[in-house]
Amino acid sequence: MPTIAPTLPRIKFLLEPTRDEWTQQTLANMDTILLDHSNCERKAASVALKFMSRYPSNTKLVHELTHLAQEELLHFHQVNQIMQDRNIPLAPLNAPPYGAALNQVVRRPEPDRFLDMLLVSALIEARSHERLGLIGQHCEDQELAEFYRSLMESEARHYGLYWVLADTYFDRSVVMERLEAIAIVESNILSTLHPEPRVHS
Repeated sequence: MPTIAPTLPRIKFLLEPTRDEWTQQTLANMDTILLDHSNCERKAASVALKFMSRYPSNTKLVHELTHLAQEELLHFHQVNQIMQDRNIPLAPLNAPPYGAALNQVVRRPEPDRFLDMLLVSALIEARSHERLGLIGQHCEDQELAEFYRSLMESEARHYGLYWVLADTYFDRSVVMERLEAIAIVESNILSTLHPEPRVHS
C-alpha cells in the first residue's frame, strides 16, 4: 500500500503525529471506524456531563461544556444517520487501550484530579481533531471525506475549550508542566498500532 503523507498542519499539544499505518488501517475499515466514531461522540458527550456533575459550582465550565455536550450529541446523531443510510448496525465494540491508559495518569486528590481530567480531555480531543482530519483528507469516499472535513472546526474548538478551562482554573506554568507530562504518555500509548481499527488505536 502506498505511503500516505500527512499534510495537515501539526496539531497543538500532540508530541507525535499519527503514523501512516493508522491511516491505512482506518481507510480499509471505514464501517468499523464509523461505528467506533459513533461510540466516541457518545462518550465525549458523557465526559462533558460528568464534568458538570462533578464540578457544578464552576460556572464557566458548566456554561461551556453544556454547549460542547450538545455538539457532541449532534455529531453522534450525524454519524448514526450515515450508518443507517449505509446499513451499518449499531453495536458494541471492544475499546482500545488508549482511553483507559490515559486515565491511569489522572491523579486522585483534588484539585490535581480536576486539572488532569481537563488535560486528558484536551489531548483526546486534539487527537480526534487530527485523525478525523486525516480521514477527511485521504478518504476516497467523497461523502465521508466531506463529512469529516465538516467536523474539523468544531473538533478544534473542543480541544481548545478544555485547554482554556485548565488555564482558567490553574496557573499557566502548572498547566504547561502537567500537559507536557501527559502528552508524553499519550504519544507513547499510540506508538504501537492497536490491531483492531479504531479512531484512537
